[in-house]
Amino acid sequence: MKISPALISSNLLEEAIKWRHFLHSIPEIAYNEAQTSAFISTQLQNFGLRVDRGYGGTGVVGSLTKGTSSRAIGLRADMDALPVIEAADLPYKSRKAGMMHACGHDGHMAMLLAAALLATELDFDGTVRFIFQPAEENEGGARRMIDDGLFRDLPVDAVFGIHNWPQLPIGTFAAHEGPIMAAFSIFDIEIRGRGAHGAMPHQGVDPVVAGCAVVSALQSVISRNVSPLDTVVLSATQIHAGDAYNTIPDRTTIRGTGRWFSEQPGRLLQTRLEKIATDIASAHGCEATVHYEPRYPVTVNDARCARLAQEVAAANGMTIVQALPSMGSEDFAFMLQVVPGAYAWLGSGSPTNDSPLHSPNFDFNDEVIPHGVAYWGGLIQSQLRPAPSRNV
Repeated sequence: MKISPALISSNLLEEAIKWRHFLHSIPEIAYNEAQTSAFISTQLQNFGLRVDRGYGGTGVVGSLTKGTSSRAIGLRADMDALPVIEAADLPYKSRKAGMMHACGHDGHMAMLLAAALLATELDFDGTVRFIFQPAEENEGGARRMIDDGLFRDLPVDAVFGIHNWPQLPIGTFAAHEGPIMAAFSIFDIEIRGRGAHGAMPHQGVDPVVAGCAVVSALQSVISRNVSPLDTVVLSATQIHAGDAYNTIPDRTTIRGTGRWFSEQPGRLLQTRLEKIATDIASAHGCEATVHYEPRYPVTVNDARCARLAQEVAAANGMTIVQALPSMGSEDFAFMLQVVPGAYAWLGSGSPTNDSPLHSPNFDFNDEVIPHGVAYWGGLIQSQLRPAPSRNV
């Protein structure tokens, strides 16, 4: 389970950092990760791995088999970037306008590539699937890979994922049993009124006033309809209405997100949101249409796999911490619904790298790379340990 420091050579880490910086410079949005996919495929082929492409459109899976065992594990990294304008002035800054790796997926890919190269030198018995997944941010690339036959064609006994976590210091690791990240949904509320001159509001039906009332009333869903013992979030994150100072528009659009861990509150969000929006709009003389869409389920770690993840991380020098679950969401949840596994956080915070995930100033902390590579290598050796030889 322990990876010798000699195996994670300085040359390998230098290569991983170069890969990370290159990937940072070519960010691509969900299902458009063509250049990223091609780069990863080339590297895996150069390492001597079998490469399968096309799962989830731009997904890549490198497979490495040693020995005769039928055992197999999957290790997953996400590939997509975000539609964020990069603010940091880095030598490897994004070359693509309006896109950046603001969540560290560049680092996740670099660590998994390094682990794939390291694995060619490890002694194990079985198959490792190095899964590079598109479209983690909002668009459900994991589900699409599964629908395309990922685990049917390339079966695994367990699957593992990691994410850098700036809230935790370098060298720490969290992977508790059960729910670790929330389910999430999105909603769109369109409120239709009747436009008028801003100086003569009585001649119209104002959807802006109705929209503001809806946003205010939505706060009561959590405070008055959900048990205080349940963890639920409902946030209106966008309001769009009108284009002129002196014109009451004919419609207002409200958008937002819901987050939850328990199924019953998750269902309640939809029913209460629809009821509040339509009734309050009607009370203001408007009409409302609500589109509510559940996106990702709760990310739930298998108990055995979570304990294994902790043991491997601890054996490789990391400090295990008991962090609280996050209200953020992760489409790795779809993989965990099909195959047992565990999702973990690698501490990436430091005094010189304090920008949060999704910030335009975020840059993956390269000090995390050796921890991630050691963890991946430890999992391979732990789960695919060769059978002891017998003297005859």
